[in-house]
Amino acid sequence: MDVRQLIYFTEVARQQSFTKAAASLHVTQPTLSKVVKLLETELNTTLIDRSQRKSVLTDAGALVYERALKIIQMVNEVHLVLEDLEDLKKGHIKLGMPPLIGILFFPEMMKAFQKIYPEITITLDEVGANVVKERVFDGDLDGGFVMLPAHEEDYDLLPFTTEQVQLIVHQDHPLAVKENVSMLDLKNEKMLLFSDDFTIHDRIIEECEKAGFIPDVAFISSQWDFISQMVEHNLGVALFPESIAAKANADIIKTIPVYPVIPWEISFITKKGRYCSHAMKKFIEFIKDNYSKTE
Repeated sequence: MDVRQLIYFTEVARQQSFTKAAASLHVTQPTLSKVVKLLETELNTTLIDRSQRKSVLTDAGALVYERALKIIQMVNEVHLVLEDLEDLKKGHIKLGMPPLIGILFFPEMMKAFQKIYPEITITLDEVGANVVKERVFDGDLDGGFVMLPAHEEDYDLLPFTTEQVQLIVHQDHPLAVKENVSMLDLKNEKMLLFSDDFTIHDRIIEECEKAGFIPDVAFISSQWDFISQMVEHNLGVALFPESIAAKANADIIKTIPVYPVIPWEISFITKKGRYCSHAMKKFIEFIKDNYSKTE
């Protein structure tokens, strides 16, 4: 058994597909299947049920998957420790960040950070907050920016910024005359939501249910500007963080405060107990000194 076998196996488990896992790992599907089959032979057990449309873990596979993630993380941490010993001024960081946060903060943040640490490189994974949390937990990312909530038993949280969620509507929409709106006002509206890998997707649905209704979702997208354009054509209403709402076309779109207030709380997360490289420590210090909202 070697680490490569475990990496291949865990990727199949994560993707629930040999085809998708092969594409993610940049190997051929026959090669991937052969490596996973060899692992099953060495362990003398079936790890993946191939009889269904999705490749799902067997009971034995679930046990091996849990331990394989820990082994892979330990091996990665050994590499990080050695890299730190070789050169404390250099390093590489893998970060996750939802596009909503990226367009607001990332360019300015990276310019300032790399001015101080020009030899620390950063790879950015632009995905929704729910995916960022998953990849940080699995060890695929060193850290990430997410909308809360995030399980504090799993992550160390560094508060980053807080805004309010606001409603955007077409200027001719009946709600456009209001100074503020309640969630109940949206009961009969066609709603445009971010995709479900964004935490704000879950939060909006939760707030609608608190108000006593299931939202009538007309369209789902991962692109804020596409949703904004849909509102410009009066095809529905949307809820945006205030900084994103401010980017909407003010000649056509009206932005309205919502009550009760829905906070858009952003924190930088790292996995509890994971080794923190020298480069990562410097990045966290930079966030604390320049952006963190802690007292």
